[in-house]
Amino acid sequence: MKKIRDFIEKHQLIIPEDHIIAGISGGADSVCLFFVLLDIRARQGVPFTAVHVNHGLRGEAADGDEAFVRELCEKYGVPLEVFRVDLESIAKKRKQSLEESGRNVRREAFEQVCDRCKGTKIALAHHRNDNAETLLWNLSRGTGLAGMCGIRPENGRYIRPLLCLERSEIEDFLSRRGCGFRTDSTNSDTEYTRNKLRHLVIPVLEKEVNSRAVRHMNEVMEQLMELQDYMEGHVRKAFGNYVKGSGQADVLLIRDALWENEPDILSTEVIRRAVEIAAGQRQDVGRTHILAVLGLFEKQPGKRLDLPCSIRAVRVCGGVEVYRAKKEDQASPLSQQSKHAVYSLCIPGETRFPPGGLAVRCRVFEKADCFSMKEIPQKEYTKWFDYDIIKTAPCIRTRQGGDFITIDRAGHRQKLKSWFINEKLPAGQRAMIPCIASGSDILWILGYRMSSAYQISSRTKRILQIEVVKEEHKAKESNS
Repeated sequence: MKKIRDFIEKHQLIIPEDHIIAGISGGADSVCLFFVLLDIRARQGVPFTAVHVNHGLRGEAADGDEAFVRELCEKYGVPLEVFRVDLESIAKKRKQSLEESGRNVRREAFEQVCDRCKGTKIALAHHRNDNAETLLWNLSRGTGLAGMCGIRPENGRYIRPLLCLERSEIEDFLSRRGCGFRTDSTNSDTEYTRNKLRHLVIPVLEKEVNSRAVRHMNEVMEQLMELQDYMEGHVRKAFGNYVKGSGQADVLLIRDALWENEPDILSTEVIRRAVEIAAGQRQDVGRTHILAVLGLFEKQPGKRLDLPCSIRAVRVCGGVEVYRAKKEDQASPLSQQSKHAVYSLCIPGETRFPPGGLAVRCRVFEKADCFSMKEIPQKEYTKWFDYDIIKTAPCIRTRQGGDFITIDRAGHRQKLKSWFINEKLPAGQRAMIPCIASGSDILWILGYRMSSAYQISSRTKRILQIEVVKEEHKAKESNS
């Protein structure tokens, strides 16, 4: 307990004037948090209210969790708020995965209770192993400095008093006190990506690489937080100097002087902040998108990018404007605007292309020494490309002036317009055919052919796999 008290004091997570709202699921981590808050209540008189969310996913098991938490709170005289929700219906309505929707529903419940009960802090039971999983998760998907910092002990009114403990220490804590807890069977289901990291990756690191792997990852994240805080000061200053309102409502102008005077590492962070402010969220805004916006400074006025969250970046005289596109201006398959929508591919990751109702999934992997050309997929909507010879970050878009495609191994090129004419494609159809492009170089005309310039060869070292699926098919996969 002393280790936890020292951690709370070091980061000033709880003060006597606080009223804590705590998420209590009934699992080992949240039960440990429950008893830590009981200790603080006894020592400092800090009250806390428990919140339990029953997602309605596991039938009797979920009801058993709820009953366990109710009994625990009643035994120790802790106020409890219970939320019973139909998570499957909510996830479907919001078009989110169960994991993402579950996180959002829990946070909404915590904040609702916090506001109603005049709470000051919301305590969550994340620990060092969760932090290590977060680091590996972010690194695997692609992240910047902020993502490598992992989970912070305090983020706004959210606090994490157990972030100084490893999972094994929590289990020892409960065992020594004879405290029971509930076990969620889905926590061992390796169909969930987080569980793969928890049960298949971290144990290997601890057993085969270093038994203190989780501790060392957390120590590195603490150092990166210090670096991030230092960078944040410079980013705030640069944002104030180079980002202004453009005179139009909700439009931010990132001035040319940022790109001209500052290093890319600072410029990209200023751009990221502008995009996040316009989007109102960090999620779905990746490094690929930020670099694509940075690239607009080298383009002629009028060039634009359509980014996730309906954000649009447009090259104008004096800089780049960033704003949320109005619904009537957003791309649709029949709109004139969709003909020029450009969506930078998230590599690795998934990119949505709303004009065609498509999802583009990308991954990069090393070509094996025993590679055979027979391994190359022959599927119409899955293609492999030689990743290292692609010069400009790929995007998905419809045709633009100057586009060309390489039609044979000898390197002969053909204007995309000429290729469409030769294939006798109707003029009205040509403008709506999605293409994977690298600058003006067309890598793949979806549904027709790919460029001969980027095919896998004996010199290929890394392979870029691009798979394109219809959003409706993607929805069926997630529900199956």
